[in-house]
Amino acid sequence: MIRSDILKDIAPILRDHLVICNIGLPSQELHMIDDQPSNFYMLGTMGLASSIGLGVALAQDKTVISIDGDGSVLTNLGTLPTIANNVADNFILLIIDNGSYGSTGDQPTYAGRKTKLENVARACGCDTVVTCAAEETGEALQAAIDARKMTVIVAKCESGNIKLPVITKDPVVIRERFMKAVMA
Repeated sequence: MIRSDILKDIAPILRDHLVICNIGLPSQELHMIDDQPSNFYMLGTMGLASSIGLGVALAQDKTVISIDGDGSVLTNLGTLPTIANNVADNFILLIIDNGSYGSTGDQPTYAGRKTKLENVARACGCDTVVTCAAEETGEALQAAIDARKMTVIVAKCESGNIKLPVITKDPVVIRERFMKAVMA
């Protein structure tokens, strides 16, 4: 399974929650698979989906799921100790770990080598860290939602991208409709 397969599998689970989706192809894939006003698509700022998701979770009570990639988390490793030290039990960080920078040409990341993000998250103080195979992501995500406990999920999958168009929605429109979903 590749990242887009995971997103197809978990789209029905995501639909009832606030979702902050990683820059580039992950956002484009989720937009194509199941565009929802409650999805905030990152069109810039690599590495900040997890930080933005934590902020949204701390500001209100709805479940917030940040979908991030291993490459993006590696560009902002400071997010993991921030998450560990600012626990929001309505926050789930889903790291889709394909061992590559998928949006820029599948160059390998260190997570595809010696660095294990699940170990980094634990070392930073994250209490609930789950590692799963791609096909188990939906089950792990639903369990985290049901537990209502801040959780970091590292879903391991194959590297690879599908061909799809860019998101043509204006970033202001994406922000405004997401803000309405937060307030609903």
